[in-house]
Amino acid sequence: MRIEDLLIFGKSHCHSDIAKILLGEIVDKNPLELLNCLDEVIEEEKCNTYKEAILAYKEGKPIQYILGKVNFYGNEFYVNKNVLIPRFETEELVENTINYIKKYFTEPVDIVDLGCGTGVIGLTLEQKVSTNSVDLIDISQEALEVTNKNCGNLNSKAKLINNDFLKGINKQYDVIISNPPYIAEDEEIEDIVKNNEPHLALYAGKEGLDCYEEILKDIKKNLKEKTLIAFEIGYTQADRIKDIIKKYLGEVKIEVKKDLSNKDRMIFIFYGIDTSL
Repeated sequence: MRIEDLLIFGKSHCHSDIAKILLGEIVDKNPLELLNCLDEVIEEEKCNTYKEAILAYKEGKPIQYILGKVNFYGNEFYVNKNVLIPRFETEELVENTINYIKKYFTEPVDIVDLGCGTGVIGLTLEQKVSTNSVDLIDISQEALEVTNKNCGNLNSKAKLINNDFLKGINKQYDVIISNPPYIAEDEEIEDIVKNNEPHLALYAGKEGLDCYEEILKDIKKNLKEKTLIAFEIGYTQADRIKDIIKKYLGEVKIEVKKDLSNKDRMIFIFYGIDTSL
């Protein structure tokens, strides 16, 4: 089949932009270039792959899983159904964390990414700040297989640990960061998310707060004299998470930051850090 025929097929099932993105990936062309080579004949195997991808998208499979990759903070990361698809809000968490590390730490830092999934948070920090070590922890062995592939693609020296957050781990860190599951059991979410992404990485008990409680209840053993703790949060959860923080860490400096949609999306804990500097 010709490229034009494939695009006609694709557009009959989904938006033309999606049709071009998927075809561009399969025939190794920039989607914008496709219109300049409409008569080019594509081999049957690639035609079949394209048709399968179009039908998978039509049936509700996220394009990131179809392509097997996502761009995050300028790098391409491998993804599959065993990990949450990284989102722009998490890039904002990483951006703010980078800025705080550069502001408050002068020496290389020890970082842990809890519930790392694809590894995008810890691996991006490893590239952007000076580190002694980066530990990537996830309870899912399947997720860590994805993380491991991304580590290889980025020549990372990060350590992968199959574990339930910090349970049984006594190492102390300068930076503890997590985008944990934070959706409440009865919370309504988009079907494309609910039907495709791993529930282990989405849901966290009746109010969506279980993972923050689990991380914070024994975190003192993992804190250095000065530690930055960074969480992505649900936009209605800030006050309740503040209460959990105070329950386990007392009166520490806490900052809630909004995302670009002006919703509370990140919470930072400055343990032993003088933020007046």
